[in-house]
Amino acid sequence: MPKLRHFDHLGTARFVTFSCYHRYQLLTDPDDISVVIRYLSEVCGKYEVRILGYVIMPEHVHFVLHPPEGVRIGRVVDEIKSRSARDVLSKWKARSDHRLTKLVNPADSSEYKFWQPRCYDHNCRTPETVREKIEYCHKNPVKRGLVANPEDWRWSSHSWYQGVEEVELEIDGYGL
Repeated sequence: MPKLRHFDHLGTARFVTFSCYHRYQLLTDPDDISVVIRYLSEVCGKYEVRILGYVIMPEHVHFVLHPPEGVRIGRVVDEIKSRSARDVLSKWKARSDHRLTKLVNPADSSEYKFWQPRCYDHNCRTPETVREKIEYCHKNPVKRGLVANPEDWRWSSHSWYQGVEEVELEIDGYGL
């Protein structure tokens, strides 16, 4: 499979998607989702990446991020994925979670896979595209039939954009 190219250093926001291993619905427990959110916040803070929007779905994640000049988005995503997988899998191993049997690495049966390799990213070259991608994040749970309204989905930036003060993740904002 050819390696996907990331066009870093264009000075644009990025719409990033990555999926759970085999698109299994591994992100259904609020504690596990909180782990992903915590590492999104920590890693983006470490690299000074602005978080413009997000949604965490049961089997995949979408983010709209704006990295500073010189920061490779692949490195940021890899760190979010590796740190969150390590924490969640450690917890699951400690309690012998039944989901582990589906996550065995075919190349090494002593390892588990939580995320699919790689990520998809799209450069948002205009402010309109950034808004479109943030709105896509917010509407994704509705489109999938998980909730009736975007504000009913706890795991997205929608509430922050509606002025709710207590949110799962502070957003750097985009002026929607």
